[in-house]
Amino acid sequence: MERLIEAFRARSRWSVLSKLDALLDLEQLDDPRIVPFLLHVLADQHEPTEVRIHVLKRLRNGRLQPEERQSVAEAVLMVLSDRSNLDLRLQAVLALAEFTNIDGVTATLGSLALDSGETIDVRYSAFTSLQRAGPTVECVAVLRQLLVDGMLGRSARTLLSLWRFE
Repeated sequence: MERLIEAFRARSRWSVLSKLDALLDLEQLDDPRIVPFLLHVLADQHEPTEVRIHVLKRLRNGRLQPEERQSVAEAVLMVLSDRSNLDLRLQAVLALAEFTNIDGVTATLGSLALDSGETIDVRYSAFTSLQRAGPTVECVAVLRQLLVDGMLGRSARTLLSLWRFE
């Protein structure tokens, strides 16, 4: 594990492909230090976007321990707060679909979906992440607010109808 982490860090000036290769090697290990390391990589704004997106996807799709879910959700929310990288933000919004049971995540997704100042890509990704959360009280409330939205209103109405709330 330590050797692979050092190999990743040593590649700071190497290509994105080299870094991704090192991450793939690390991800094969079953070690409790992997997720904290990945969170560190995700938070590092000096890492290439492609590397950070790979980490986001790994954290979204990986097998996390229950005690890791809160810290992963918090790290993804931090990435989302950086408005300078749209691709990374989109992946963060999609990743949050896996963490809607964590306090604050559904509210954040709702705020993004309702924010007409956001790009349609971010808004729609937030909407689909809410859809994956299912018909919770909080999701239904956001969808009802979206009913009057020019972009997402029809989608919200359709989803509420499917969930038998309209």
